[in-house]
Amino acid sequence: MFAEGTHQETYDEGLAIRKEVLGSEHVERSLAKVSPFSQPIQDYVTEFCWGGIWSRGGLERAERSLVNIGILTALNRSHELGVHIRGAVRNGVTVHQIQEVLLQTAMYVGAPAALESFRIAEKVLRDELGDAAVDELHEGAGQP
Repeated sequence: MFAEGTHQETYDEGLAIRKEVLGSEHVERSLAKVSPFSQPIQDYVTEFCWGGIWSRGGLERAERSLVNIGILTALNRSHELGVHIRGAVRNGVTVHQIQEVLLQTAMYVGAPAALESFRIAEKVLRDELGDAAVDELHEGAGQP
């Protein structure tokens, strides 16, 4: 199920992928704040989530990002959603694709969760891409 190799090799691959998706500065900042108490969860996430799952074939990184946006909306995990919106942009996901995933989640997990995710996504997208990238979407985008 997971990548072949030693735990250290999987961890190292996970760390590299994590930095590529989330940005080196973000990851380094997060790891600098790790305490002896939180070290095991950081190691787990880096090795198994990033090294074991994100390294697999079968889905492109952009597709994994879109899945994460939907899941994090359903779970109402605002901080992680913002982090993964930034990662989605790095992975080539468009503003329109993010908008469509959030609309899809509204149907299945409810409007309150989707509304909060829209707020977070819009702020992150404006910060990352500028106002024009968000404002260029027009009413009815994606409709026949």
